[in-house]
Amino acid sequence: MKWLGLLGLVSLSECIVIIPLRKVKTMQEILSEKNLLNNFLEEHAYRLSQISTRNSNITPVPMRNFLDLSYVGNIIIGTPPQEFWVIFETGLSDLCVPSISCSSPSHYEHNAFKYYESSTSRDMNTPLSIIYGTGIMKGFLAYDSIQTGDLVSTDQPFGLSLELNKFDNTPFDGLLGLNYPRMSAIGAIPIFDNLKKQGAISEPVFAFYLSKCRVNGCVVMFGGVDKDYYQGGLNWVPLDKIAHRRINMDHVSMKRKVIACSGGCHVIVDTGTSVILGPTRLVNNIQKLITPGHRVLKLGVIPQGHSHTVSCFVINTLPSILFTINGINYPMAARAYILKDSRGHCFGTFKENRVSTSTETWILGDIFLRLYFSVYDRRNDRIGLAPAV
Repeated sequence: MKWLGLLGLVSLSECIVIIPLRKVKTMQEILSEKNLLNNFLEEHAYRLSQISTRNSNITPVPMRNFLDLSYVGNIIIGTPPQEFWVIFETGLSDLCVPSISCSSPSHYEHNAFKYYESSTSRDMNTPLSIIYGTGIMKGFLAYDSIQTGDLVSTDQPFGLSLELNKFDNTPFDGLLGLNYPRMSAIGAIPIFDNLKKQGAISEPVFAFYLSKCRVNGCVVMFGGVDKDYYQGGLNWVPLDKIAHRRINMDHVSMKRKVIACSGGCHVIVDTGTSVILGPTRLVNNIQKLITPGHRVLKLGVIPQGHSHTVSCFVINTLPSILFTINGINYPMAARAYILKDSRGHCFGTFKENRVSTSTETWILGDIFLRLYFSVYDRRNDRIGLAPAV
């Protein structure tokens, strides 16, 4: 019956709040244009994300692939309103934005929150420190009203940064996490859960449309799903590990031959990663299949693996790669898994994931989600996928 109730939301468009997203230049494109890409990559060694607070408790935080983030949405904080552009991130649970008191040079490139100008801001005495995969954020916990689309979360806890190390040239002001409360790095209730608790949304469901961004535009929607954004029916996949939005995948194949995940494996669906991340050996094997002559071009010390150049002329001749999840095939044509950068070079989007896991695990980022509309059903702990229009 819960399943039928969720389907009912498809036709009740008045129950759904849709927030537009815009595609911006990736960090790779920005740094490349400024001839700073190699220096940036050499300085950013990989390290597991974690957080520490005054009581020295340490909570693991999934490593975010900031280098490739490209979709941002607008939120408003405080009274009177202050505007920020943030990444809506399914891998994190918290909201973090710069404080006007931030001392880092990168602060001047972003919108910063003037807490002293907001009449609804309070309690900023708890320090926090977050170590991400490509940078460090130090600051404090704050509370204020936060508006997302037409939804307002009152007295919402969030992080304000005083120090931002190695976050230069990022095309966004902050991150807005949509993961479960148990994954909160600052021990706070996430915005989505607070909206549900305060009655702003009727159903604990949100969805992403990251496709062509032309007619309808890219959006994240809260409270239900809009059938105009996808084709056919939604294919539901139960979460295998709820906290990390992990699901099971049957296999990965090309031309009817299994090329990865041969005995079944795990998959994390993540809007905060634009590429596809997988185990080193298997990623290298796939790159050899899609790279004529096995030619590999190494661009500095790249945290997410090597960048494999491909002749742009072979895109039309390469076969699709099929991800089979819960018995359903999700094909990716070569034009989807091979991209062209700002300099006209084509490259594969399968990258090495250096996070050590006991089992084979893949991360499907925006490259995959541009093809498939994704729904995150919190009530039933499952993810729905369908071809995007």
